[in-house]
Amino acid sequence: MTTVILTAYGSDRPGLVQTVADAVHGCGGNWLESHLSRLGGMFVGSILVDIPEERLGLLKDRLRGSGEKGLTVMVVPAPAAQEAPSGPLMVLDIIGQDRPGIIREVTAVLAEHGVNIQEIETELSNSPWSGEKLFKARAELEMPEGLGTDRLRQALERLSGEIMVDVALKQAE
Repeated sequence: MTTVILTAYGSDRPGLVQTVADAVHGCGGNWLESHLSRLGGMFVGSILVDIPEERLGLLKDRLRGSGEKGLTVMVVPAPAAQEAPSGPLMVLDIIGQDRPGIIREVTAVLAEHGVNIQEIETELSNSPWSGEKLFKARAELEMPEGLGTDRLRQALERLSGEIMVDVALKQAE
């Protein structure tokens, strides 16, 4: 077996996920994990698949045919072995009035401290009080060994005052 990552996008409509699922199953593959969503009116997703190595070419051929259905799928090899996180896992929540650069500023602080982002989700919503756009983000973080959560929390709190957002950092459950 070989493990691959499928990345897919296309105009959102019913049946796109089934198209990919049919191709994976029809080639003897096993759908392991996925992140699928609607984003800006488009279907976007990433799927982790185990497949017999000798059937990988067939899977690529079948997925190439999905373009006729308005879906583009790319296949890339997944890393062989993944190490378990070495440091504690944390969750970072951010909320504030939307403006350009929030993610850039926050990720700069995280990178400066050697923090790895395992997953991040962002969204815009209307503020219930003012009707202005609120930016919200939730990130799952892998802390490097030796970095205290207090040190990262202080750096994020300093930044939050500069860019006018609220941040909350807590241990992942």
